[in-house]
Amino acid sequence: MSVGFVGQLVGQALFQILMISAPMLGLAVIVGLTVSIFQATTSIQEQTLTFVPKIVVVLGAIIVFGTWILNSMINFTMRIFELIPDMIQ
Repeated sequence: MSVGFVGQLVGQALFQILMISAPMLGLAVIVGLTVSIFQATTSIQEQTLTFVPKIVVVLGAIIVFGTWILNSMINFTMRIFELIPDMIQ
């Protein structure tokens, strides 16, 4: 197992993590900005107002994208298992 092989594997793992977390993070950022703009325009400074919509949206995103996330993780894990013989040599 060479250093390049390990580096490539780590790069693929980091890319996989970014792809899996992107829908939830993107939606949370959009909702957070929307709530912040709403709070700034109405002068409502309630701290819980920012967390509840984000939690609801992230849970909704997990429900919507859950099958894609699971399939993506399974495919990546299967690729890792297929690479085990190459790692031993």
